[in-house]
Amino acid sequence: MVDQPADGVYPEHWEADVVLRDGGTAHLRPIHPADADAVQAFHAGQSQTSIYMRFFAFKSRLSAKELQRFTEVDYNDRVALVITIGGEILGIGRYDRLDDPEEAEVAFNIADAHQGRGIGSILLEHLAAAAREHGIRKFSAEVLPENRKMLMVFSDAGYDVKRHFDDGVVSLEFNIDPTDKSRAVMESREHRAEARSIQELLAPDSVAVIGASRRWGTVGYQLLEHIVEGCFTGPVYAINPEALELAGMLSFARLADVPGPVKLAIIAVPYDEVPKVVQECGEAGVKGIVLATAGYADDGERGLARQRELVRQARANGMRVIGPASLGIVNTNPAVSLNASMAPSLARRGALGLFSQSAAIGVSLYAASSRRRVGLSTFLSAGNRADVSGNDMMQFWEDDADTTAVGLYLESIGNPRKFSRLARRLARTKPVIVAKSEAMGLNLPPGHSVRTTQAPPEALDAMMRQSGVTRVETIEELMDVAQIVSSQPLPQGPGVAVFSNSGALGKVVADSAAAAGLGVERIVTDVDLDTGVSRALPALRRSLQETLANESVHAVVVALLPARGLTVEKIGAVLAECSAAAGKPVVAAFTGILDRSIYVEGMVGTAAEDAPPEPAAAVPCYSNPGAAVAALAAVVRYAQWVVGDHGLFVEPDGCDPEAAHEDLEELLRPVGGDQLVRLDPAAAAKLLGRYGIRVLASEGFESDDDAVAAADRLGWPVAIKTTDPALRHRLDLGGVRLDIQDADSLRRNIAQMRTSLQRYGSPSLEVQSMAPVGQACTFRAIEDPLLGPVVSFGLAGDAVNLLDDWAHRVPPLSGADLHDFIRAPRASRKLFGYQGLPAVDVAALEDLAARLARLKDTHPEIALVEFNPVLAGPEGAVILAADVRIANAAQRTDTARRAMRS
Repeated sequence: MVDQPADGVYPEHWEADVVLRDGGTAHLRPIHPADADAVQAFHAGQSQTSIYMRFFAFKSRLSAKELQRFTEVDYNDRVALVITIGGEILGIGRYDRLDDPEEAEVAFNIADAHQGRGIGSILLEHLAAAAREHGIRKFSAEVLPENRKMLMVFSDAGYDVKRHFDDGVVSLEFNIDPTDKSRAVMESREHRAEARSIQELLAPDSVAVIGASRRWGTVGYQLLEHIVEGCFTGPVYAINPEALELAGMLSFARLADVPGPVKLAIIAVPYDEVPKVVQECGEAGVKGIVLATAGYADDGERGLARQRELVRQARANGMRVIGPASLGIVNTNPAVSLNASMAPSLARRGALGLFSQSAAIGVSLYAASSRRRVGLSTFLSAGNRADVSGNDMMQFWEDDADTTAVGLYLESIGNPRKFSRLARRLARTKPVIVAKSEAMGLNLPPGHSVRTTQAPPEALDAMMRQSGVTRVETIEELMDVAQIVSSQPLPQGPGVAVFSNSGALGKVVADSAAAAGLGVERIVTDVDLDTGVSRALPALRRSLQETLANESVHAVVVALLPARGLTVEKIGAVLAECSAAAGKPVVAAFTGILDRSIYVEGMVGTAAEDAPPEPAAAVPCYSNPGAAVAALAAVVRYAQWVVGDHGLFVEPDGCDPEAAHEDLEELLRPVGGDQLVRLDPAAAAKLLGRYGIRVLASEGFESDDDAVAAADRLGWPVAIKTTDPALRHRLDLGGVRLDIQDADSLRRNIAQMRTSLQRYGSPSLEVQSMAPVGQACTFRAIEDPLLGPVVSFGLAGDAVNLLDDWAHRVPPLSGADLHDFIRAPRASRKLFGYQGLPAVDVAALEDLAARLARLKDTHPEIALVEFNPVLAGPEGAVILAADVRIANAAQRTDTARRAMRS
């Protein structure tokens, strides 16, 4: 951060680290008067053509007056942003507000040597976000026709750009409010840049181990040894100032002495030496570092501060950071063959990508995959996850042809909104399995520095289900599922057949499958494996082939007790052959075998009779049928999600976000700090009305005559309610009286209510017209520090108050999300006709949920919305009471500008 200028408040929250198109990193920040010399140097380094394109004339130097104008801004009407690497300015973007207070002129200047790296588009995104903060809604620009690169920056941004040609200049103007197209463009650019960034880390051209040691057992020794013995295909350099030779190769005292470029640095030096080494890496042009050094989490706030400074230092010099306390990275692609990890040997090649955070979990995850012999494509241990995260890896895996399924073990989550967006996209083509702690989001592991959640624990799980993620509890469960999705085709439906050589075992497995939601189509328990190899295996093959040919059978669970003369390898060969021929998954449980690391590689014959058989895909094997059934059920649910109709994100008719934004700006003017303000009924009704949400009108009163007059205006019959939130729905405690038909009855009820409510402090009363009879429901929406908007739904009363029977979702919501949301509470059966009651208008509830979700997704200033009760009848749904609270909004974790997690 730079010092604050004297002429304005420096907007520190505009600073951001960004990933450029080629995967490198840079730092974006507002300009400052101290940048005058750097701006002059930037200008002097530009070609005559670039200077002419920017200023419509050539000038070899900027005058003192020009430098002052360019670097001294007010961060409101005049704003300039710079992108830097190592302190050098690569690009400048600026806007100046015009006479129309909602319009500003925008201009860019990108260094010749760095054009084509996406700097202009990043500057435009961040300038637009800054402008919207200050009420600017439209950008305009004047560009020379020959300046095609700058014209492309505007035309490719996803905005509706209007242009006209006049006096040899192209004039452009466009609205800068985010659109579906501009968001899609931003996400596409973000994806390409972040995927490229991780590609540079996992497939480097060259590697240096800094802190390599000749002392056996040290981290530096093992890392160097594992890289060399893993047969990395590029050059490997050992860096140690005290050794001339390491692992049979010449070592270098400093990184600067290495004769060739270094793309990836593996750092295993003492804690206090890390900053110096990172600086040397930046000066040498290293693209990424894997930091095995620990100690940051063990040093409390001081350690976290040093960790943040480490990341800032690396990104400012164009580098990504894996770690600190990283177990390392692995890439089994033969063209790379990189084992830059503490694992003693390169993992078995396969199609599963793995990500973990802490080194301890990484060791367990890697060991579990090795024990199951599940082949890996790539593995990354993020350690404290100071920079590179699971979101980055998902960006990479989406395009990685070597990866067909992914598994992540998450201990904390820094940007769940982005995770949801990426996981939903990735899961459409590749299974995403996530193991997470029950406390994730509530508590932070040592060394992790992200927000925590205040939302119900179920909200994070709901977000993952929305995104198509297969959520598991443990590493072993993750591997149970991974065994299937990394080696077998997805089942095309829920129908399963159970094979066993025990009637009792077959029945138990079938019951377990039915309980897990699978449809048991066939139980085959006449499998006799005690007749010898020559008879038992052909009989098993025929029976299995016949069963798999049945269209209603989509997968088979084979649960076998040990048989004399038959090894699991021989049985596995038959299972693999039948599975491959049918294109349907077969999973096997070999009950009674003590070794939990059962692995059966199927063998298929070759054309020549004397040729050895070739390995086929491994058969997913388990030591107990329960694990096999649970894993298969999870895969079936994922397969159904993939082919399901997810619908589009719902945009209800009749919403006016711009008017709501203006209302909130006016309401928040007197609100300071983190003050929470509850809107009065009129203000709340006006704000909700901007999204087509209507609340049944009510009026407070002091005297009986006022109540009668209000009832005449609202319409008879009416209800009387206390305004006390704890009592207003409690008929049993005298907080509400219903179906009052006339003025005399109204006066009597008011007197009786005031008497009965004296013990509660005599709260004030209000009158409301009667709503049609219906099922009482409740909606709630909050702004969570971690998740952002969270909407909840339940049936009012004991279901939510005593049994906590809520459904939770994280906007934006698709049509399929809304359908499942209303049906998710256990008590939702009451909505569809229950014990003779008529079914309610569920479509009206879905519409209300859609409007509430859109409201919360668009306006983080709305801290809380609660509708309680909502009466859902056969036709429509009526909101009887609304509680709306607003506050100054915190920055959400996924915004309309590309920025790395700070």
